[in-house]
Amino acid sequence: MPPRQRYTEIAAHLRQQIRDGALAPGDELPSEAELCRQFDAARGTVRQAVAVLRQEGIVSSGQGRRTRVLDTVPTQPFDDNISFTQWCLASGVEPGQVTQWVTKRKADPHLALLLDQPDDALIVSVLRLRTMNSEPAMVERLNYAPEFGAHVLTFDTDSGSIYQHLRDNGVQIDSATRIIDALPANQTDADLLGVEVGTPLLRVRRRAFTPDGTPIEASDDRYLYDKASITTTSTRTSPSNTSLVTVDSVSF
Repeated sequence: MPPRQRYTEIAAHLRQQIRDGALAPGDELPSEAELCRQFDAARGTVRQAVAVLRQEGIVSSGQGRRTRVLDTVPTQPFDDNISFTQWCLASGVEPGQVTQWVTKRKADPHLALLLDQPDDALIVSVLRLRTMNSEPAMVERLNYAPEFGAHVLTFDTDSGSIYQHLRDNGVQIDSATRIIDALPANQTDADLLGVEVGTPLLRVRRRAFTPDGTPIEASDDRYLYDKASITTTSTRTSPSNTSLVTVDSVSF
């Protein structure tokens, strides 16, 4: 996994302080000079770190005054919305994966419809256990249309982010839809997650699309109920900005 840039490390530290309550809404961030000393970093690096938090909506602009904490839950960038790996890293969590199988198979009628493929299309499917800090967190069922699945077949799915691999191969993921509900763990889920059959799971069903609307992926992710939660931010200019966040990121 590539090393983090210095400014992302500083942003992650400040983000964690905000989530832990060490910096509460209304509190001022340490000054640039203080942060430079604390992290032995250049002023430009510190400013870049604070800009990341500002873009996430958890600190103020600081124009003419000290930057203050606005919220404890960041908005979620699009890449984190799609990629489990990037979501975990942004949350200060170490992601992992254990592939159960990767296969090319005939799409059932429902998947063919979701991927806009003929009923006899051969799609690429993946089943993986995803971990957070080496603990079971989610069972991932991924299904790809043939032209995109070809990239998945050339990838070591135990090595990291399929999303990033697709991007590295020129696949443009421009938009996604998500349906969020709950369901009981079946036998496969229970075995992989180490829970009883029937344990409630948070399910996120996602479809991802190219800029011209071509379906790339249809996924079914099933999280342990204590590993993730959903936050929604609504504004006049953005009626619904829904983020998947680690449970530790929110207070109940």
